[in-house]
Amino acid sequence: MAQNGLNYATDRYDRARYERLRTAAAEILTLLDGGDVAQLRSTLAAESGHATPKVDVRGALFDTHGRVLLVREARDGRWTLPGGWAEALDSPAVAVEREFAEEAGLAVRATKLLAVHDGSRHNGHGATPFHIYKLFFQVERTDPGQEPAAGRDGETTGVGFFRPDNLPELSTRRCTPEQLRLMWEHHADPSRPTEFD
Repeated sequence: MAQNGLNYATDRYDRARYERLRTAAAEILTLLDGGDVAQLRSTLAAESGHATPKVDVRGALFDTHGRVLLVREARDGRWTLPGGWAEALDSPAVAVEREFAEEAGLAVRATKLLAVHDGSRHNGHGATPFHIYKLFFQVERTDPGQEPAAGRDGETTGVGFFRPDNLPELSTRRCTPEQLRLMWEHHADPSRPTEFD
């Protein structure tokens, strides 16, 4: 509300009210997650324009044994589906294909949108100042002879294929066990419709 108000307000008194609202929002969010209020104020102040959700894309690649490819994140040492922030001027499919190449070292093509989730409901993003939509795609290799390789973008330190009964510790703000189960359900039943919040 503060960001939208600052984007559209022309009256200096209204702008001052929205700036106070942004400060109050930072203080409330800091109380919820224990972060640094000054840093959060700075982060909120750096955002401009009409406030819209951020978009996170994730790709699910299955091998012939029904295992899914996961990457280990350098930031927390936990595992997730390859993916990340969609960038301006990328279509959703191009974004997931680019992220997959950067994080897993594989050329892939997005073949189906499996799910659109609200990160606040599924991934514990409730205390973040940014609302996040998560788009999960099924992808397939475009070069079957290519081997996966982590670390091409410096964000991943491992890559491997995993079964549902042998998952490593997951980076749940990126991908939860429930979301991975949904990916396997789509893999088992290609006619399953896209799930969305």
